[in-house]
Amino acid sequence: MSRIQALFAGPAAINVGVAMFKDDIARQGAPVVQVDWRPPGGGRADVVAALDRLADPALAERIAAANEEAVKRIVQSHPVLVGFGRALDVVPGMTKTTILHAGPPITWERMNGAMKGAVTGALVFEGLAKDLDEAARVAASGRITFSPCHEHDCVGSMAGVTSASMTMHVVRNKTYGNVAYTNLSEQMAKILRMGANDASVIERLEWMRDVLGPILSAAMERAGEIDLRLLLSQALHMGDECHNRNNAGTGLLIQALTPHILETDFPTAQKRQVFDFVASSDYFSGPTWMALCKCALDAAHGIPDSTIVTTMCRNGVEFGIRVSGIPGHTWFTGPAQKVIGPMFAGYKPEDSGLDIGDSAITETYGLGGFAMASAPAIVALIGGTIAEAIEYSTAMEEITTTVNPNVTIPLLDFRGVATGIDIRKVAQSGVLPVISTAIAHKEPGIGMIGAGITHPPIECFQQAVLAFAGRVA
Repeated sequence: MSRIQALFAGPAAINVGVAMFKDDIARQGAPVVQVDWRPPGGGRADVVAALDRLADPALAERIAAANEEAVKRIVQSHPVLVGFGRALDVVPGMTKTTILHAGPPITWERMNGAMKGAVTGALVFEGLAKDLDEAARVAASGRITFSPCHEHDCVGSMAGVTSASMTMHVVRNKTYGNVAYTNLSEQMAKILRMGANDASVIERLEWMRDVLGPILSAAMERAGEIDLRLLLSQALHMGDECHNRNNAGTGLLIQALTPHILETDFPTAQKRQVFDFVASSDYFSGPTWMALCKCALDAAHGIPDSTIVTTMCRNGVEFGIRVSGIPGHTWFTGPAQKVIGPMFAGYKPEDSGLDIGDSAITETYGLGGFAMASAPAIVALIGGTIAEAIEYSTAMEEITTTVNPNVTIPLLDFRGVATGIDIRKVAQSGVLPVISTAIAHKEPGIGMIGAGITHPPIECFQQAVLAFAGRVA
């Protein structure tokens, strides 16, 4: 039975719009159903007109064919891990004075606290500044090139700050040949990606550069490749949603790496350090899934007439999206939103920075908030109920084009994750993608203080619809 059929299946009043009327009926003891209706296009006449133009039968047919090709590329993409390498050696456009960051483009002056904290820490780590004060001056001097990770085939968690000496995953799409990159997890201590930057953070980054990275690189030289799409499918069946919950995925990834790590020539003590590091947090595989998603979605970018979203990301100030049918690095942005969820002890909602990170690439693919029904235990971290987690996963089908048969959710009768966000459906319905994410402190140097749920601003999708209609209609 469809959701529409279920709505009318039983005797009940149906209230559309303002919820207070539903509450009045319920107080009378009468059955009532609330419909969360919103005006098309958010009530904006220009957006409604653009949607009408895109609904022209001949154009709609072109868009449908383009979208079918886009989601086919996403679904048929087969990302595999093929290596680890130094950013300076593998990332396109990387230089010794380049700092990549999460989200759409932003300047040093406009960065929020967490990103500024991560940038200054990275400059000290790279030896471009002797301390954090000097690093702030260097960052403001114009000598550093700041650029979005996404414009260099990369993704980065939270602040996303990536510098030349950091070790990167190298993930290749066996189907379409493109490559994606992301740096390694620092696990869940006081870490750079959350804006922390004290001596312990720099010391950990140095160990990752000098020990962890080389060992993983040597292990992958022996492994050749690791099938990430297969591991991802298994992880969802074992209770992960592969954004904030990575218990199974990390176990599967280190299981695949372990024989090859043991065969390397590094000292046993250093190998033990690697295993202890992975065991310190379940997040070790989190960046791996981000690179997988980036690799699949990039294969679908640049298809003429397609309204499929290929990127969602945020820099702590703005949320940005890219659309397949508008090629290159054209961004549609709106204000970053607050993340609503439980805070760690001692912190209050007013301590939190706005939504930040490239990790929403997982939701763009169909993981994270879109796959919450696969990970009911996630509600212990981000708040809410199991019923809400299931509702999030089913509601996302309203704004997507298909489901991915390669990545399925057992609790939903092994239905594939909702895939292929369509800007028209978002703008028409007002239903926004759901994102589960961490919360970083608004000030630099502190780090993660909670986790929860957020959504993009509708402005991104409205801008994209207007630009797309002007381009093709």
